[in-house]
Order: sequence, then structure tokens, then C-alpha cells
Amino acid sequence: MAGRLRRSLPQAVVAETDEWVEVAPDAIVDVVRWLHDDPDLDAAQLSNLCATDRYDHFEVVYHLQSLDQNHQIVVKARVGEHERASLPSVYPVYKGALLQEREVYDLMGVRFEGHPDLRRMFLWEGYPGFPLRKDFLQITGHHPGLPHFPFEEAGRQER
Repeated sequence: MAGRLRRSLPQAVVAETDEWVEVAPDAIVDVVRWLHDDPDLDAAQLSNLCATDRYDHFEVVYHLQSLDQNHQIVVKARVGEHERASLPSVYPVYKGALLQEREVYDLMGVRFEGHPDLRRMFLWEGYPGFPLRKDFLQITGHHPGLPHFPFEEAGRQER
């Protein structure tokens, strides 16, 4: 698969293994469109989109599948700038990316340029930081857990 992709989009493939192919971030939309439209690969479904924090960069991972061909394809794109992480949105190719890109944005802080409604999904606007980043607790000063039980008055003592 990576060889065919490399022949069709020569500048797109950065690295490959038997399990996945890494592509240039600016080529992600062209790559997934090619995988989607190629009749032999038929990557018609985006089954999962997630991100991994590698401290100095993010990997955004796309799991594509073909039910007709009975296979999955894993595509990765490396996002170098941790503080301004950004990739083009694959929403024009996969409508299922709408909520998955929002989730990655909300929890990891990776922006998807061209997304039609990129806003927080689980947390509120103005929430300080992105809780699935490895450096989240150091940056925000937050601590895991609650300072007290919900609906309990702060500072209330047991009798």
C-alpha cells in the first residue's frame, strides 16, 4: 500500500512499516482522499482518529477501513509544534471526522484547520489547558481528583 501511495503522491510518505504509514502533515487530506477513492484500497470509513503526545510532538493517527476489502489502514501525521499543533481537517473526505477532530482538539489541543465547528466538546470554553497532554499537570497546577465531594461545602468538618 505504501509503495502505491508513494508512486501516486511522491512527497507524501515520510516513513512506513508493515503496520502503518506516516505522511507529511500538509499532505494528510490528499492522502486520505486517495486512499478513500482508490478502488483497490477502498478506505471508505474513518473508524478512529486519535492523537498521541510524544512530549516534543504529537502523532495524529487515522484508522481507515474497507468493509468490502476487509482490511484496515493506519495513517499517521506528525505535528511538530507542541504549542501550536495544527493539521488540515479531513472532514471534507470523512464526515465522521467532525466529532473525532473536536475530541482531539478538546483533550490534546491539536487544531484542525478548515474544520467547520472546532470547539471544545467535553470541557467548557476557557478551560485552562488540555488534560490528555503529558505536561498538563505541570503547566496548569491542577491536581487530579476533587478538593471535596460535589455539593459538599468547602471546609466543612465532620461531626
